[in-house]
Amino acid sequence: MAENNLGNLFHYDKKVTLSEVAPLGLQHVMAAFVGILTPGIMIAKVCNLSAEDTTLVIQTALIFSGLATLLQIFPLFRKFGARLPMMMGASFAFVPILLSIGADFGIAAIFGSQLVGSIMVIFIGLMIKKIRILFPPIVTGTVILSIGFSLFPTAIKYMAGGAGNPDFGSLKNWSVALITFAVVFCFNYFSRGILQLSSILIGVVAGYILSFILGMVNFEPVKEAAFIQMIRPMHFGFDFQIVPIMTLLIMFMVDAVQTIGKFTATTVGAMDREPSDSELSGAIMGSGLANFIGSFFGAIPVGTFGQNVGLVISTKAINKFILAFASAILLVAGFIPKVASLLTTIPFAVIGGATISVFATIAMTGLKTIIQEELTPENSGIVGISLAFGIGVVLSKNCLAGFPGWVTTIFGSSEVILTTIMAIILNLLLNHLKKHLKEGRKSRFYNSKGEKSMGT
Repeated sequence: MAENNLGNLFHYDKKVTLSEVAPLGLQHVMAAFVGILTPGIMIAKVCNLSAEDTTLVIQTALIFSGLATLLQIFPLFRKFGARLPMMMGASFAFVPILLSIGADFGIAAIFGSQLVGSIMVIFIGLMIKKIRILFPPIVTGTVILSIGFSLFPTAIKYMAGGAGNPDFGSLKNWSVALITFAVVFCFNYFSRGILQLSSILIGVVAGYILSFILGMVNFEPVKEAAFIQMIRPMHFGFDFQIVPIMTLLIMFMVDAVQTIGKFTATTVGAMDREPSDSELSGAIMGSGLANFIGSFFGAIPVGTFGQNVGLVISTKAINKFILAFASAILLVAGFIPKVASLLTTIPFAVIGGATISVFATIAMTGLKTIIQEELTPENSGIVGISLAFGIGVVLSKNCLAGFPGWVTTIFGSSEVILTTIMAIILNLLLNHLKKHLKEGRKSRFYNSKGEKSMGT
């Protein structure tokens, strides 16, 4: 395939062949798959679900990740979905709160709270034009930068073998991870055309083969998995309780801000423009609709996937059929557990080695967005103070021990949440309130013609 035939991959609507989109679509699946599966597994364990119900949670996570992605690239009624290249998946951002709700109130309370929260998200999407003033580039850039920073530990833990792995930090895990990274690095920076665009997939394949040779791949889950299994509506039911609902409402509000940040990162980094109001509205409303329907089927909340944002930015491949292909794989894996179980055999070390450079791309996109603004003392303060609080609190374990447990759950578990809230507040104080006060003082000393008032 000639390199000059690949140009359509960099246009959203152009026609492409299956052979062109398949490698890039597989890359997106590889980057997202572990992240999609892990939250459901963790929640199933804390809720003491049976093996059958655990499988059902994993299935719904895969299916609704695929459906939510299709909704973003092919909007429903031109309202629900952004028509932008974004991979959606079971969101890690919700995991700490969902674990707390599941342990204290049960899994039905999770889906009852999700049902209420998703309705609020749709209303936020409807009002985005009125509230977008809260999210100028200095704020979204800071949020994107914090997203990149928050993903760095994830990549490193994966490279070391995955937290909780008995071999965590072993030389074998690091060898596989670093060789995988080296393959990705070489193809990304020293090749061209389809080889460069497929660098993540090539790295994963190379790392997987090495892992198999070293005896790190276990095919037992594939043997035990069923061939076909359908999901069931209302299997887990709903339980509406005020504390879980209020807690998850806050998280949905913060996730809406993260959605704005990640869609902004995608358009700025891969399309050289800011997203429109209608695109952001559709993005948030699409996410809300997917979570609303998902709550009936036992699908934990879906959100934007930062690692896939990095893939889109690093490759600039924004064609909608790439993510449509990835969504099809997720849907097939959701209904055919044997496919899903095969993808789970990829060792964490391989995933970490393949994605760490992607996470770095996200952080650099945030930095690029920030420096496009004038770095006034006010803007520097917004970025620096927001990151100081967001990252500092998360790194300082038990620093919120004197507060109620929900405070730690919401603000102490993710760098992104507190960074986002601080950036919004500081921007309002320094770039809006301060400017308003300064103009008010000036008007006291000058008349409407700009002449100095008498008696000053």
